[in-house]
Amino acid sequence: MLMLAAGLGLLAALLFAARSFSRASVANIKALLAWIAALAGLSLMALLLLTGRGPAALSGLVLFGPLIWNWWKQHAAAQSPGAPPPARRGSAMSRAEALQILGLVDPVSESDVRAAWVRLMRVAHPDGGGSDWIAARVNQAKDVLLDRR
Repeated sequence: MLMLAAGLGLLAALLFAARSFSRASVANIKALLAWIAALAGLSLMALLLLTGRGPAALSGLVLFGPLIWNWWKQHAAAQSPGAPPPARRGSAMSRAEALQILGLVDPVSESDVRAAWVRLMRVAHPDGGGSDWIAARVNQAKDVLLDRR
């Protein structure tokens, strides 16, 4: 009976983990995998040290590579003075930026904006294999040019 309860608990935990995994962003999954690799390296080092293989324990440091690499990239990006700050989600879009996204030149009519929007959404829509972010930017550009807020 104890084994059945343990099995049901493990099944529930796996189903919860699968649901969380399916809703997670790619960046979160990459970070999780990097931490798993780092913990595996730490465990390997501890086991090798406990068995008296000190020099071989240093090979476990290789598994810390992804974490060190991510930290170095973030640190280097923060230190570079010429790099523009990353755009914030939901930031206001200028009319010039909206024209550039839709590939239009001022002056534009409502029919020009709608035609460009339809053309781009055929390619960028997530249901057709496009990107959520690009589709959102195209929608935002259309709203800016049609003065919707």
